[in-house]
Amino acid sequence: MGTHEDVILEDDFICLRLKNESNEIQSVTKETGNNVMQFHFVLKGMGNFQFNNGTYNMPVNEESCLTLYNPQRSLPIHLELQPNSWIVSIIISIKKFHSLFSTEAEFIPFLNKDAIDRKHYEQGNITPSMSVVLYQIMNFNLHTSVKKLYYKAKVYELLSLLFNKSEGTNDESCPFKADEEDTIKIKQAKDILLKNMAEPPTLQELADEVGINIKKLKQGFKQVYGDTVYGFLFDYKMEYARKLLDSGTYNVNEVGSKIGYSTASHFIAAFKKKFGTTPKKYLLSLSADYN
Repeated sequence: MGTHEDVILEDDFICLRLKNESNEIQSVTKETGNNVMQFHFVLKGMGNFQFNNGTYNMPVNEESCLTLYNPQRSLPIHLELQPNSWIVSIIISIKKFHSLFSTEAEFIPFLNKDAIDRKHYEQGNITPSMSVVLYQIMNFNLHTSVKKLYYKAKVYELLSLLFNKSEGTNDESCPFKADEEDTIKIKQAKDILLKNMAEPPTLQELADEVGINIKKLKQGFKQVYGDTVYGFLFDYKMEYARKLLDSGTYNVNEVGSKIGYSTASHFIAAFKKKFGTTPKKYLLSLSADYN
């Protein structure tokens, strides 16, 4: 059981929705040209990308993304979609990709004139904000007449979040990214934070538990996950709350309690801040879609 859907946004701009809800590996293949960018976002499970007729494999785990660009040769998609996995892929021509950015965006490797002819393979992390957009793409439930418009808007939003860069930062000169030990500690801190999201530790407690100072914790979290510690946690909690509401198993009060809100009013305010609507109205919209 699965969904493999190509949504053609423009002639040189495609979004793929890949969902394998079976217990077996599913193979996905697609031819591409050599002047395209590929972005693959593994929302759930794992995908194994194969190159050179299977002689080289690149596994991409849950909550990770893969960027592929090789101007010298085409990179046809040969993907082993693992059981219970969801992947959103974007294929866009380099010309179209260039048109999306301002002339000041040369910090992106493929927009840099000195590096435009070089291949680029990179894995990164899916931030909570990106995760929200990806779930919206995977769970499209609006009228089919607005499907193309909706997907295009969401893909633009996703690329904006992927390439968002804080003013004054420089990836190559950032000492944090080069420190693998600190990166491991930041990921440990993230795991601790999410495990205890209903009663999260303070910054000092979190820093002490993973053995890093607060300054490095804050800078590193921003560098690795693209958000502040509690900004990341807020986005995660809201997305988790949305999934609990989607399940139909819990009412609004129960969902708020599960993610650490002592009163329903605080949860409702937080949910509205994130999604622009209240949990109750969100549930009503789900009911309307299903009827």
